[in-house]
Amino acid sequence: MSRVGNSPITVPSGVEIGVDGRRVVVTGAKGTLSRDLPGEITLRADDGILHVERPDDTAQNRSLHGLTRSLVQNMVTGVTEGFTKELRIQGVGYRVAESTPTSLELSLGFSHTVKIAAPEGVEFEVPQRTQIVVKGIDKQLVGQVAADIRKWRPPEPYKGKGIRYADERVKRKAGKAAK
Repeated sequence: MSRVGNSPITVPSGVEIGVDGRRVVVTGAKGTLSRDLPGEITLRADDGILHVERPDDTAQNRSLHGLTRSLVQNMVTGVTEGFTKELRIQGVGYRVAESTPTSLELSLGFSHTVKIAAPEGVEFEVPQRTQIVVKGIDKQLVGQVAADIRKWRPPEPYKGKGIRYADERVKRKAGKAAK
């Protein structure tokens, strides 16, 4: 039995959930998210509590049971609280050159600045020149945008320069040993 899949999802007040066949639509204070349910997984609502159910114990349905429950829970959390990913920039001259809520311009040691546009549903916040906060209601999209920004200059192990997640630990290496 899936422990994750069997746990119920409590729906907070102010959140509406609509199930239309295979499609789930979650509407809350921050916006609306929709997703198609995979496989034969179904969703049942009982007085503000959602239950994710599978029809049988085939390998396919067992593997999708917990996944579907996590996806629906992330949708509910996204429309109520939202998700954030924080990135830090380290290195001499590495910084955010310009920023708006929908675009960033990064100076990362290249001959030109790197321009990054936020997709629909994602916002950027720059509290400091070396700190970027990616915000949105879709957990997958926020994580993907943060990973795409990090990909421009991943942290290197010798000096630690680059873009890293705020909670990321970079294991440092010793340089070349002198004779």
